Amino acid sequence: MFIELHINEIYLNSFALKHFRRSFTHLELSQMERDKQLISSLTEWSPFMKDLTIALDLINILTNKIQPCQWSEMFFTESKEILDENLALTKEMVETAHIHFSRTDDEQLIKFMNQNIKLDENSLSNGLVIDFIKTLSTDSTKYASFSSLCNIPSVFIQTRVKFFYLLNIFLIRTLPSIDLSLPPGVGFIVDRMRSIRHCILFVIKFEIFTGALDKTAYDSDPPDINFDIVKASVAEHPEDTMFYQAYKQLKSNACRIFRISTDERAWKAKYVGMFSNDQGGPYRDSVTRISADICSTRLPLFILCPNGRVNIGSNRDRWIPNVFPPNRSIPIDIKNQYRFVGQLMGMAIRTKQYLDVRFPILLWKQLIYEEVTIEDIEAIDISSFAIINKMEENIRQVKTLNTCNDGDVNNSGDYLFSSIMTELTFDVVSSTGHTYELIPGGFHIPINTANFEDYCVHYRQYRIHEFHRQIEFIRQGLYSVVPWANMTLFTAHELEEAVCGKGYIDIEMLKRHTRYKNDNASSPHIQQFWSVFSEMFSEEQRKLFLIFVWGRSTVPYRDEDFSTKFTIASLQTSGDVDKILPKSYTCTFTLHLPAYSTKEIMYERLNYAITYCSSIDTDGRMN
Repeated sequence: MFIELHINEIYLNSFALKHFRRSFTHLELSQMERDKQLISSLTEWSPFMKDLTIALDLINILTNKIQPCQWSEMFFTESKEILDENLALTKEMVETAHIHFSRTDDEQLIKFMNQNIKLDENSLSNGLVIDFIKTLSTDSTKYASFSSLCNIPSVFIQTRVKFFYLLNIFLIRTLPSIDLSLPPGVGFIVDRMRSIRHCILFVIKFEIFTGALDKTAYDSDPPDINFDIVKASVAEHPEDTMFYQAYKQLKSNACRIFRISTDERAWKAKYVGMFSNDQGGPYRDSVTRISADICSTRLPLFILCPNGRVNIGSNRDRWIPNVFPPNRSIPIDIKNQYRFVGQLMGMAIRTKQYLDVRFPILLWKQLIYEEVTIEDIEAIDISSFAIINKMEENIRQVKTLNTCNDGDVNNSGDYLFSSIMTELTFDVVSSTGHTYELIPGGFHIPINTANFEDYCVHYRQYRIHEFHRQIEFIRQGLYSVVPWANMTLFTAHELEEAVCGKGYIDIEMLKRHTRYKNDNASSPHIQQFWSVFSEMFSEEQRKLFLIFVWGRSTVPYRDEDFSTKFTIASLQTSGDVDKILPKSYTCTFTLHLPAYSTKEIMYERLNYAITYCSSIDTDGRMN
């Protein structure tokens, strides 16, 4: 019966039998824990249960650095069957390597594997991975750019790569039968899987997630959306922005409209008063403009983080959700706008039309139900905990002095508050600079030694949950467009890349997807162009260039996601070629480039074009 539950599609999709299957699996796992020492009895268990048991054993080892590792003999037996005999792992090998890796090291190693293992048709190929593993013992330069790995001996990195490859093989075999739709805290097995999401190779997550996207796609003709870009360029009111114009016309049905297939447009952009015919260029341009509105003061949804406003610390370019009084409801229209932001994220994931938005890691973590930490808050507000940290330090010093002098700790502590911190009450200054009560009547409750610890608890709780409601609405919108269950296997950084693409323009990738019309890569002015683009342009100028030629500010995340080649064609002109500006056709991702006499002149003409000639009219003539 249990075998039938795993292979029959009807049973896999039955709500009641999902619960039965989960309970039965837990029962089997308990039984197998008792039978591990009786090797003969394990032959009676299904291959799925063996693979699941091995996977959970490995997860326990990865997540518990305190207790001694309990390595399963089944794991080493399987390593001999999956890897070549001379590459098989032993207990001594994995235990010796294990102590050299922290979570940060493991994250970098998985990133290294994602970037360097050549994958065949989006799946793990045993032969390709084994060839890759063999090179690690002799070629230490492969991971030289990963700071956490540089000081770890090559032999340990090779062992750890084998370990992660085997772990991912067991996950490939078991994840399709795991109910990923369970919320955190409900299913033991899925919670354990999510706890090592940073150790799951991206290709595995991508295959599972892509299958779920295909099953939940909805085919429909894209609606016509009217944009008044003249009014949006002034944006005297939030309602004038491109974002709000799209929100008003799409909000009622965005959860269906945005569930489209890759490379399709979610809408057709009609620019009022312009003569554009949307063949792709105006649509991409409208998405770029909407992204710019989201991270701006033109809307009441997001504000620049405290580090950015005072120009200190890291992440100064990150935008955080606006803050609303904790004891009041957020206005309904603002809630729906946050949901629409989430729906746009879902659209970006489905269509690979990425959003150029800059949110801190705490937002992405909450979207996938990952715990937000104090360090995440300090990453966007370096002074957020400075006051209470200093207060706690002062209290510790007072207690230490009184312990040495046999004094009264409470009296000395009260003196500290009364003499130095007389104005402190149970309130908090929010990320917007407004002051709110931490508890009812908090403005009138002074802090003293007796209630100081309680104050610290409320203070930290407010800080960690300051944006919780706003991000929850974004999450509701996101998961109305993409299936949330499979998304929870992603890390926060992977979700950010799925929505925003790479955080930089990958020049080598763009070159791989460039063709030359009536020209070739060795032509002098083509070489001049790539020299200007890679050496003279800043990252911001590269984004402006992409907007100029393609209507979007990011390149696809993977080679496979390029649906259109970038075309560079010679622009034939009469007269002084150095006085001519380049032309672009955003619908076809084409640049018509004059053969300028010098690299410096090419830089000046390109920079002028991308800075002052970004408006679209008749979609194909950007002048």
